[in-house]
Amino acid sequence: MQFHMYNYTTPVFDKSNSVNNNLKTVNLNFGPQHPSAHGVLRLILKLKNEVIDDCDIHIGLLHRGTEKLMENKIFIHSLPYFDRLDYVSTLLQEHAYCLAIDTLSKKKNYSTPLVLTRTVYDELTRIFNHLLAVACHALDVGSMSPIFWAFEEREKIMEFFERISGARMHTAFYKPLLKSRVLNQNLIEDIIDFTQNCLITLNEIHNVLTNNKVWKIRLKNIGSYDWKTAMSYNLTGIMARSCGLKRDLRLNRHTTYNNYYYLNFWSYTSENGDCYDRFLLRTYEMLESLNIINQSLLMFNSLNFKLLNHETMSSINCEHTSMENMIDHFKFWSEGVNINPAIIYQPVESAKGEFGVSLLTDGTNKPYRCKIKSPSLNHLYLLKHLSKNVFLADLVTLIGTIDIVFGEIDR
Repeated sequence: MQFHMYNYTTPVFDKSNSVNNNLKTVNLNFGPQHPSAHGVLRLILKLKNEVIDDCDIHIGLLHRGTEKLMENKIFIHSLPYFDRLDYVSTLLQEHAYCLAIDTLSKKKNYSTPLVLTRTVYDELTRIFNHLLAVACHALDVGSMSPIFWAFEEREKIMEFFERISGARMHTAFYKPLLKSRVLNQNLIEDIIDFTQNCLITLNEIHNVLTNNKVWKIRLKNIGSYDWKTAMSYNLTGIMARSCGLKRDLRLNRHTTYNNYYYLNFWSYTSENGDCYDRFLLRTYEMLESLNIINQSLLMFNSLNFKLLNHETMSSINCEHTSMENMIDHFKFWSEGVNINPAIIYQPVESAKGEFGVSLLTDGTNKPYRCKIKSPSLNHLYLLKHLSKNVFLADLVTLIGTIDIVFGEIDR
């Protein structure tokens, strides 16, 4: 049984392009308010029967001008914008921005507890993203069970976000030029319990989907491409690894960050480059994220908690023991700090691929230019290539496996 979901509009028949009297080209609007479009995506499809002959991609309706807004704010005030880009991978976006600013200001002397905390929350965010991607993809294709299991685990992760930052989604937890909060003993124990329960949930999703005949028919050999196509479209993350490209910024010694270089984990690749392989890679990546979290928490438990300060401490004195300290604190948050003229590009391995931030500074407390590299934008370009000569029902499968979020596309 196939699950078809698409919006109907008044068909426009183009008789000039008809192959014969019985086959006509039909223009059909897919979206923009479509449950399977995963955002404000509008596709104008040219159909011959149920086969897509051409796909015209329209994005829009957001137009927030994030990069221009950041150029008119001091560095630390721009952090919340990154929570609104990929709103299911918030902390990974924040991390790229914080690393860029800390590198420019030459304040990358992170403490071990802070590094471990960021590693744990980066991987929690990766699981948070992939659970939504796999569950919604399964729902689009026709399987309803995984979304209930996935959202239960996502609720637990959002609780961990709230316990350390006070916010469930738009956390603004990582702070450039500051020392953020670190994990405490109770939170560590709860995260360890979560990793054990999440493993059971992933096993349930695996049992329902991986060997399901209908699931495999709908995904296998759909949206296949080779490594040359991946290179030409500048694909990263799972979209690149699904066709055999061994590219993971966490494992490359030139681009690694945090303490990934000292952890023992795998990054998987496949050869077919189809939707089924990308589903498997996301599942394997969640398992490796659980492994990374457990390794980091074991390192954390080896530290002496009596030496850790679990309160938020900035690079300046914020204990407010005198009026001068209070004034310094106010000036830091209202005026920021000046950063010497420089240019930097800082990428991180986001859940969807390589997410990077380019900053050009001119010696003031604001960036002169800011440019954000979002993986979803490059991956969306590929949809026109993948949708050629596939069935309309398979278009939903393609959109789900690309895993796009429009906050970072139309910014």
